[in-house]
Amino acid sequence: MLPSKVVRHKAGRFLPVILAGLILAACSGQGPQTSTVNIQGPVTASSAYYLQQAQQSSDDSKTDWQLLAIRALLKEGKYPEATQQLSQLPQQLSEMQQQESLLLKAQLLIAQQKIKDAEPLLAAVKTGALSQDQLARYYSLQIASAQGRPSLSLLRNYIAQEPLLKGTDHQGNIDATWQTLTQMSPQEVSNLVINADENVLQGWLDLLAVWRANTQDAEMLKSGIKDWQTRYPQNPAAKTLPTQLSQMQNYTKASTSIIALLLPLNGQAQVFANAIQKGFNDAKNGISAPVAQPAAAQPAAADATASTQPAAAAGSSTDPISAPQQQQPADATPQPQSQPAAAEPASNAQIKVYDTSSQPIEQVMQQAQQDGATIVVGPLLKSNVEKVANSQTPLNVLALNEPEKIQNHPNICYFALSPEDEARDAAHHIWDQGKRQPLLLVPRSGLGDRVTNAFAQEWQTLGGSTVMQQRFGSTSELKQGINSGAGISLSGTPVNAAPAEPQGVTIAGLTIPAPQQNTPDVVSTSSGGGVDAVYIVSTQDELQLIKPMITMRTGSRSNISLYASSRSAQAGAGPDFRLEMDGLQFSDIPLLSGSNPGLMQQTSKSFNNDYSLVRLYAMGMDAWTLANHFNQMRQSPGFTLDGNTGKLSADTDCVINRKLTWNQYRRGEIAPAN
Repeated sequence: MLPSKVVRHKAGRFLPVILAGLILAACSGQGPQTSTVNIQGPVTASSAYYLQQAQQSSDDSKTDWQLLAIRALLKEGKYPEATQQLSQLPQQLSEMQQQESLLLKAQLLIAQQKIKDAEPLLAAVKTGALSQDQLARYYSLQIASAQGRPSLSLLRNYIAQEPLLKGTDHQGNIDATWQTLTQMSPQEVSNLVINADENVLQGWLDLLAVWRANTQDAEMLKSGIKDWQTRYPQNPAAKTLPTQLSQMQNYTKASTSIIALLLPLNGQAQVFANAIQKGFNDAKNGISAPVAQPAAAQPAAADATASTQPAAAAGSSTDPISAPQQQQPADATPQPQSQPAAAEPASNAQIKVYDTSSQPIEQVMQQAQQDGATIVVGPLLKSNVEKVANSQTPLNVLALNEPEKIQNHPNICYFALSPEDEARDAAHHIWDQGKRQPLLLVPRSGLGDRVTNAFAQEWQTLGGSTVMQQRFGSTSELKQGINSGAGISLSGTPVNAAPAEPQGVTIAGLTIPAPQQNTPDVVSTSSGGGVDAVYIVSTQDELQLIKPMITMRTGSRSNISLYASSRSAQAGAGPDFRLEMDGLQFSDIPLLSGSNPGLMQQTSKSFNNDYSLVRLYAMGMDAWTLANHFNQMRQSPGFTLDGNTGKLSADTDCVINRKLTWNQYRRGEIAPAN
């Protein structure tokens, strides 16, 4: 033990040192303190928490808490509050705070769709001073400012962002990069000029080339992707394939050993079902020119409700109810027809037909499953399709109609000859011909509503603005107009088609609002004004009155292009009609446009020249083809089929789209439209 005087001596020596340390600590506490708040990391709390922290802080950390609060407010969609907090930031900011402020201001402007105002702020950001989290947000803002328009700049931003992401955000980046590539036309891709050191981008472009070269052959595509992965092992897509392509790696052809064909074999829709069933069976048996059969039974009464009719017939452009029937003379004797040789059927698949008009659709589906069906084709009526879509059936289903609201199921595709489908195709055709001010002449009915909404929505998707519409009434009303010499003025009211509500996306913790659709200005268009195209949805009799009435107002040398739906294309149109329609373009299915003249002739006679039933027959043939390529349509992006009802492709919900054939009346003849 040390002597007490030694202890006292040592304590006396250290006391001044301790006091000096305390004094220095007190002095240093009076100066500025460095904030420990990390504004470069992710936001993990609510805006209320960060605002509370800002209120309780009085040093430099107050600004950092404010910046975090603004990020949280933007994430929560509270834009007015975020704007207020941004205005309260101090004028003097550190370099780190300045960069974060630029990101937040740009994010707010993009959320408000003020893209042009956000661009200079993003250009001022010093990417070298950002953290990885901030960089991911920066590229997300650059991506959002592109508003979904494919470009080289957008591709580069996706590629730069990819290494900064993980998990679902990383897969989302890969999928979005692929989607951007596939949205670019071959011409746009060939015009891209990239740098020699952009190896990742070059790999993506080569993958796109592999896909486009083999999209029609699933096995070749799988082999091509494997070879590409060998050539580009370091490409991010080689390690994590886009979801659409990874599905193809597990592709197997859907079994069609037992096909359940669900059709209403009794009641008002029976005549439509018979035409579809005949086309389905003929395609299955490999018959290219069907044998003539007695004239089809007459359709149901014209006042039948739409709910009991298939989409292919209910008020559509292929409506056999509303379309005039072309009857052969009573004394006409059908010529004997020879059935083409069919030594062996084209398929050994077993087809079991179920009547959906005799029992509930739930029981029919259950019976088909018990009978060992591997795929269901049908049902035909819209109400039954909606029930099947909600039934969670394990069977693959090719529905022959579309529900009011499409549901995306991995085992269901929707195939219908709907007026909406034809209207969307017309929008593309008219747009591709350089027209930008269309007027829709449609009947004053539910059919007119469906056509105008579908056309206008597709037109806006293509980048068009206001679509005008004009409604017409009965044939007698049209005759009164032509007798009075009034004609039809090319004026109308805007179509107020409400587009689907856009959905926002979140990437790397940053919520990016989807681009908002601009509401078209209400405009008034008069004769001789801005209209440069007229799309007419009418019967043949109505069209014979409408076109001359347009000429009354515009003159025979008008440069306004006229287009018509297949509703006006019926058998029996003679040379006088074709001369009167000179210059008008109209759409129809390939079978009725001369793609197979022999099949067209024989089928038309088989159905007594009722083109509406011929279209349903062609639908049955295409339904057989689609059933045998079900998994390719469902899983292979870009897969197409040349069908009898059009060039067939599927969207992401597996709704089958049809690209129709467009023809034109020229000097009394029908020729392909340019």
